[in-house]
Amino acid sequence: MQDLHHLRQVYDKGELLEAQIPANPIELFHDWLARAEKHPQIAEANAMSVATVEEDGCPRTRMLLLKAYMWEGFVFYTNYLSRKGRALDRTHKVCLQFFWPPLEQQIIIKANAEHLSPDLSTEYFHSRPRGSQLGALASPQSSEIPDREFLEQRLEALEKQYADEEIPRPETWGGYIAKPYEIEFWQGRPNRLHDRILYRIADDGSWQSVRLAP
Repeated sequence: MQDLHHLRQVYDKGELLEAQIPANPIELFHDWLARAEKHPQIAEANAMSVATVEEDGCPRTRMLLLKAYMWEGFVFYTNYLSRKGRALDRTHKVCLQFFWPPLEQQIIIKANAEHLSPDLSTEYFHSRPRGSQLGALASPQSSEIPDREFLEQRLEALEKQYADEEIPRPETWGGYIAKPYEIEFWQGRPNRLHDRILYRIADDGSWQSVRLAP
């Protein structure tokens, strides 16, 4: 057994008190993300863990990039036939997590996932670098493939096919909007007495907040 008991961190970089929180958690998310974007030790502030539930009942997580957010929810893109896409279309549930160690902050978002409109997905697809567009066409995401050469040959063929043409967005690729119904903000504090503020959406659409014990 590899003993990791000696690995400890003192959390003392901030606080999260009731007097500091807005009525709408999206405002607090905006403030925290803006701070993370400016921090020199955080390379991708919009990187997040996206968790879904597989058919065997086991959760599965992976890292994605948040590409937009608004009052209604959080937007990311993927292949609809990937493992995450199939899970989202089956359960319509997703859990997003942001963790910024230099700020000692974490956000956990439980949400209902819906397809973004085809027009918005297409608009974003064509804003991506050309190589990323071709990669979305070349990769049958989550499918078993024989080797790396399989992908490289597909990419090479697509580069020739669309050398002088606009690359079409695959029908199997697009966006999801995760519409939150629960958002928890975690701020590290000394002595493991961390601040945890949980927002839940009420039946009338308003947000209610409570403090959770660490």
